[in-house]
Amino acid sequence: MSLLRLPEPFDFELSTERFRAFGPDLANLWHAGALHRVAGGRELRIGPSEGGVDVEPLDAETEPVALKLVGAEFDLDGFYAWVEAGSDPVLKRLVVALRGFRPPLGLDPFETLVTSITAQQVSLFAAFAIRNRLIERFGVRAVHAYAFPTEAALAAATADEIVATGFSWRKAEYVLGIARAGLDWQRITSLQDEEIHEELEAIRGIGEWTVDWFLARHLARPRAWPAGDLGLRKAVEAFYADGATLTTPEVRAMGARFEPFQNLTAHYLLTGLRVAGV
Repeated sequence: MSLLRLPEPFDFELSTERFRAFGPDLANLWHAGALHRVAGGRELRIGPSEGGVDVEPLDAETEPVALKLVGAEFDLDGFYAWVEAGSDPVLKRLVVALRGFRPPLGLDPFETLVTSITAQQVSLFAAFAIRNRLIERFGVRAVHAYAFPTEAALAAATADEIVATGFSWRKAEYVLGIARAGLDWQRITSLQDEEIHEELEAIRGIGEWTVDWFLARHLARPRAWPAGDLGLRKAVEAFYADGATLTTPEVRAMGARFEPFQNLTAHYLLTGLRVAGV
């Protein structure tokens, strides 16, 4: 066993629930009780273990991949202390019910944006199915999981080929535009939140919602608050508005009450609404 230790608390089942909730994800594949991901041409298996996760193979290349996938960079202790010191009964209940939940993070900035484009204006079940067809067509299979298609592979594709996997023509053009833009991801991801919004929203097909999730699910920025997300809106309505309909500006305004832990709050609300009994 190759143990990768993680800060306690950590709940493996809760932290990997997203990979099972909407059907299989060929690039982050749940198989035989473990998460499989291709990195550097090798397939990792990440499974539960006392004190952390069992990662095979575990080395200097695969360790940061595993840490990202299990959300190790989130300040869970700080979030719990902030909730416990506050007076929000919803979050107090959620951190007890979901204790040890670390939201998984997207490994690659390009993959994260393409994934978000796939999910624009469709259900997550449909998005996963479409994304899987893209992965099968342009990705590379290792053993069980596939490596997500590279920017170069998609840049060389035609719109017809991408549409054939289930993308609309417009979304296919968005994906091709990003793949062919030659973006400097290292520079972009080093920017402040507002600067990333300005830079990425200048690209066709990328709006506020997409960048909010980029900040939340790739960069783990603590104040990311995807107010335009339908799932988050429903969670906020259920937990804070007795089911009454809220507008996106109303949901965005509510984000201030969760300062400086908007990102973790969003994940706990979404997962709390989805997981039975919470």
